[in-house]
Amino acid sequence: MVDVLRLAPRAQPVETWPPPPPRPGWHYEHAEQGEAEEYGPPAERDVAALRTQAARQIAHWTAAVEGLARPDNFAAPAAWESLEHRLGLALRTELQRAVDRLRPRARSLAMALAAARTADQVQDVRRAVVALRHEVQQVETVADFYGDAVNSRTGQRLTALLGACDLLAVRSMEPVLVPLGQPVPRVLTYVDKGMGASILRAGVRLWDPAAISPVAAVKITRHNLLRPTALIHETGHQVAFQLGWNGELARTLHAAAAAAGTAVADDWAGWAQEIAADAFAFAHTGYAALAALHDVIAGPPRNVTTILPGDPHPPAYLRVLLGTAMCRDWYGAGPWDDMELAWLRSYPLDEVPRHRRDVLERSVPVLAPLARACLRRAATAFRGRALASFMDPGRVSPRELDALAGRAGPALHTSDYWADAEPLRILALSCLRMAQEGPGSDRTRTEFENWMTALGRRG
Repeated sequence: MVDVLRLAPRAQPVETWPPPPPRPGWHYEHAEQGEAEEYGPPAERDVAALRTQAARQIAHWTAAVEGLARPDNFAAPAAWESLEHRLGLALRTELQRAVDRLRPRARSLAMALAAARTADQVQDVRRAVVALRHEVQQVETVADFYGDAVNSRTGQRLTALLGACDLLAVRSMEPVLVPLGQPVPRVLTYVDKGMGASILRAGVRLWDPAAISPVAAVKITRHNLLRPTALIHETGHQVAFQLGWNGELARTLHAAAAAAGTAVADDWAGWAQEIAADAFAFAHTGYAALAALHDVIAGPPRNVTTILPGDPHPPAYLRVLLGTAMCRDWYGAGPWDDMELAWLRSYPLDEVPRHRRDVLERSVPVLAPLARACLRRAATAFRGRALASFMDPGRVSPRELDALAGRAGPALHTSDYWADAEPLRILALSCLRMAQEGPGSDRTRTEFENWMTALGRRG
């Protein structure tokens, strides 16, 4: 139905008394007394009114800019002080850079308003104030994001655990980025609700178009704080982005899945960025990464088998099976075989709609070549090397991790030497044991929490 606008009947003039007060700039003569009141030329009155509003707006947004210069407006001083020095410095420097860019803008607006003589000139200033307002909001969004992340470090225990995550994240990127002459970004981890981790990568443009993310900000979910292999998945995103590996891996995966048909190969190519991160986490933490991933994404059958158009994540059904294929390729037989058996039993494809089932079924035979392509295939992004040549997944096999625990003994979780030498393998060992022990893992969990707390406090 189309709305029809009808004109209202024309109102009849009604004589009122006393007459309405004169409008600014109008000359009004009282009929009986013959008195006159002058209110000044309309143009001057308009300029004065506009100038008053613009001056107040400029004062407000100038104060807002100065407020951005105070980090404690966004996070508690104690939270800022808990950060590793270079990490905190990087965040505060980026905030100060934004303030230094906005301050001259605010000053120039005040000068432009003082020089304005006509209503049009003042209106030009007001439009520029609106643009400044928008920029302040963009910078504030960035500052609020980092401030909330910093402020999540509430209490000594959580501050220490997140400090340990910062360190583990940086150490996970060094084996690849340092040999390739790439800078290793600082990492700010923070805790939040939700099912999965996430990353705001260092080096990407922020909500403020003039700003580049100075650090990698990684969200760790509360339920995974003491089993943080997802942290390494997120730093895998940073490494793949920084080296430009995602596009190259997409072509590699397409070739590896070609036997399943072009449509299936296209799907695998579209999932490259998440597969790159999964491969990176596997190279560092082995089966522990797969077990933690499994426990998070094992949901209702529809969720596990659904393929969403444009989603960079492979369906959970294939993601777990690709992980078991990686384990089998590197370690042979092991607990991942039982995981795969239980997974296939829990998520039969009989009732999955045909269009989804076809992709899932046709993908299974190419999982082994896909697993090899992720870790063993040389890449231009790695200067002709394979990912596994930087981090050997064999070093985090259950056998190798048990051997590490045997050599180090009780000192593995208490010695500064081992914390410096093998922090990522200690992470892999602890998370592997939690996966293997299941309900009986309280002692391992406590031991790992104590190690993480000490690592975070030591910095």
